[in-house]
Amino acid sequence: MILDELKTRIIEKKGEISPEEALELTRVPDKSRLYAAADEIRLAFCGNELDTCSIVNARSGKCSEDCKWCAQSAFHATGITTYPVKSREEVLDVARENDDRKVRRFSLVTSGRRVNKKEMTAFCDMYRDINQKTGLKLCASMGLIGREEMLMLKEAGVVRYECNLETASSFFPALCTTHTSEEKKRTLRLAREVGLEICSGGIIGMGESMEQRLELAFELRELGVKSVPINLLNPVKGTALESRPALPEEEILTSIALFRFILPDAFIRFAGGRRQMSPELQRRALCAGINASLVGGLLTTAGTDVAEDYKMFAEVGYAHER
Repeated sequence: MILDELKTRIIEKKGEISPEEALELTRVPDKSRLYAAADEIRLAFCGNELDTCSIVNARSGKCSEDCKWCAQSAFHATGITTYPVKSREEVLDVARENDDRKVRRFSLVTSGRRVNKKEMTAFCDMYRDINQKTGLKLCASMGLIGREEMLMLKEAGVVRYECNLETASSFFPALCTTHTSEEKKRTLRLAREVGLEICSGGIIGMGESMEQRLELAFELRELGVKSVPINLLNPVKGTALESRPALPEEEILTSIALFRFILPDAFIRFAGGRRQMSPELQRRALCAGINASLVGGLLTTAGTDVAEDYKMFAEVGYAHER
């Protein structure tokens, strides 16, 4: 009864659900009905369009922040390749490759707390080059930057800024002590103020409860986020979370479906950790609320084959046009 009632409220009345109602949905005994209802909501608000994006690790490692999950933190000995800034030619090559594959969006992602003005000038030159030579929509993920840097990105052609909350505010201090959830939210609000779209999501499987995942989803709703990456923890050897067990498949699907109930018109995006999911589980997720994906290479781990991804998306019924 509660499942049908909430689905109708969202689809027909364009209403919202409360945290208490979302928690009640976790207790629906027939999870297949929950996933199907989430898929109906996705179809009603977003149709069969699937949004793709790709990233390049533009500055790697030696990060000053102590995030327990991150292979790039200087607090962890993970053996990753580190470098200050990729060359303009390298970045443009990756962008052109993604443009040729008809990926829709492309983002430079940097390690570290924030990018300084000198570095931002170099990155903005890269963005102008990419904007002139490709048809990609440009995004950026460069930490806790300020208004001046946001405006520089916008002037260079960037349309969307990404800053993941990573987890619920109530759980974040257990995972990171060098910055706060509020600093991340302030960064996202600033991006919106200067006229950029915002992208923000999190990592599930870091030891948080289902209630805390719901808390994260409601925080994203409050911020007005319309692009929501859902990462699965990739327990990297050398990090503080290297021994975390993988989540059960049904818990992953339930989390995705609940995000769709809370964020009905968002692009809820496959992101890091997808290689840990079987092809069958990925197909089920695409029918339980997912309607966007990070494709190609990731930051410090291998990504996915773009052609194979497009084939899977089409088999499930999604269109991908740029």
